[in-house]
Amino acid sequence: MALDIHIQLNDSDLEHFKELMLAAIEKTKELPEETIIENALALCDEMEAARVPDFVAKRLVSFELLIQSLQDQEWKMPEDERIEVLTSLAYFAEPQDLIPDSIPGLGYIDDTIMMELVIQDLSEDLEAYQAFCAYRSTEQRRRGGSIGREDWLDNKRTELRSRMRRNKSTKGRRRVFGRIM
Repeated sequence: MALDIHIQLNDSDLEHFKELMLAAIEKTKELPEETIIENALALCDEMEAARVPDFVAKRLVSFELLIQSLQDQEWKMPEDERIEVLTSLAYFAEPQDLIPDSIPGLGYIDDTIMMELVIQDLSEDLEAYQAFCAYRSTEQRRRGGSIGREDWLDNKRTELRSRMRRNKSTKGRRRVFGRIM
């Protein structure tokens, strides 16, 4: 038997999570990029090992993709976007979070909420990276990695980033965290 639980965060709730994120950013601002990524990946590994519920696992896939985008040398993420993604990972680099992860069944709820907020804030970035990965995979099969690969990757990166920035500016959607830097 499945149980459907709906959680709606109002502006006050979102403000609370924004404050948590800002506090985490302050605590982790001196950490090297590698440490932030390692800590976020360690949380992902821990959550996967804990066999989290589906609602957590679905967000975990997108969250891991976001981390992967930072590590993908061919994606060549611009520095301003890189800082934005790394900043968004600050909460997950901080070992002490709102609900201790060791509490069975509930420990990852705060992480899941924060993941959802980060994923929503960076949805265009994720969509562009997913499209890039799909394009790269298709081209690798089609071309077999032959000469000119860097040129078509560069063209696709430029096209996708341009579309992502255009979408961000024209949608006029409210970002939960905005640019937290």
